[in-house]
Amino acid sequence: MIFLAHPYGCYSIGIDTRKGVCGQALAGGSGCPQFVKIWSIRTHSDCSDDFMILIKTPEEIQTMKEGGQILSKIIKEVASKVQPGVSTADLEDLAVKLMKEAGGRPAFLGYRPEGRAYPYPAALCVSINHEVVHAPSLPSRIIKDGDVVSIDTGFEYQGLFTDMAASVGVGKIKKDDAKLIAVTRDALKLMIKNIKAGVLLSDVGEKVQNFVERKGFNVVRTLVGHGVGRNIHEEPQVPNFYDPSATTALKEGMTLALEPMVVAGSHHVFEDKDKWTIKTVDRGKAAHFEVTVAVTKKGCDIITPLI
Repeated sequence: MIFLAHPYGCYSIGIDTRKGVCGQALAGGSGCPQFVKIWSIRTHSDCSDDFMILIKTPEEIQTMKEGGQILSKIIKEVASKVQPGVSTADLEDLAVKLMKEAGGRPAFLGYRPEGRAYPYPAALCVSINHEVVHAPSLPSRIIKDGDVVSIDTGFEYQGLFTDMAASVGVGKIKKDDAKLIAVTRDALKLMIKNIKAGVLLSDVGEKVQNFVERKGFNVVRTLVGHGVGRNIHEEPQVPNFYDPSATTALKEGMTLALEPMVVAGSHHVFEDKDKWTIKTVDRGKAAHFEVTVAVTKKGCDIITPLI
């Protein structure tokens, strides 16, 4: 699950002050983050960099790895059920059942970002074709032959969060759609390869954007990845495109949700009338892959293994 960019103002948020980097925590209107929280606002103007990035302990990262292994297996099992005639409600029921059996809970279900009128209505985002992200699995829809389906969910396990997504083709899909899925998956692999302590997020985003555009596709500009761990969404925001304002240098112990969102046509998107689903303006198809990683000195550890 991602951050939605939209030109608004800055706002203050309460930040966990435990073991953070990059300046002081925000509290009581004392400042504003460079990017604002999920399904809310992102702005480049008049925002300071005094946000708090949480550094996880080795023990926390180990717990996240345990939860991440579970989440990866759940995503793999749910994705295997994506077939013509299957309903998104069927996928929702399966995901919730598997999470509860594993001793955790669905992180998206009931999640209410600041400014939203009502909480998210499902455990799964099931985005189909020109739906990029955030399409709730409920109310139910029927999956059809030829669809491109993206499944995205978060998992809370022993008080810590992981986040993961994958896209699959349904039945017989077009060659261009298969290429879209493959390029998006490869874009995520490229991100993983370039994550390590000391690297600037702007440099990672630039490499991803250049790779995707060379393959004939576009990266969505108004959606970004994020930190994750003690909360389902944390700083920093992780752009999949070149953003000169993304000057955060990665540090060992950061845990990030890396999630390129790639489209076949224009990178412009809009929010649907349901106030959750993000769709491409030109109805071009989209794909989305995501893993949670922990930054190390020499690279990163994958917390939710890619399926």
